[in-house]
Amino acid sequence: MNKPKVPAFRPEAEEARWWDAHREEFDRILENAARHGRLKPLSPAKLLKRAEGSRVISIRLRQADLARLRRLAAQKGLPYQTYMKSLLHEALAREEKRRAG
Repeated sequence: MNKPKVPAFRPEAEEARWWDAHREEFDRILENAARHGRLKPLSPAKLLKRAEGSRVISIRLRQADLARLRRLAAQKGLPYQTYMKSLLHEALAREEKRRAG
């Protein structure tokens, strides 16, 4: 079974939509790999290495803003933290572009 080529993504929301659209296909690939003993568990060291690029933070938001964030994320079919990260990423890119231009 051939895996589809995973494209490069800019905003995280675009990536989330792509994975959602291809979920069943990758579920079949995963089930097939499990059936044939081709799954490889990740060691704790590999899991830690993957997490090095991220950091857990705490942020205070107005309840009304959090409610809006959750509502908009649900409309896009995304977890609200993922949607919030994509909004922040896009806003930072716009600000950098504005300051450079």
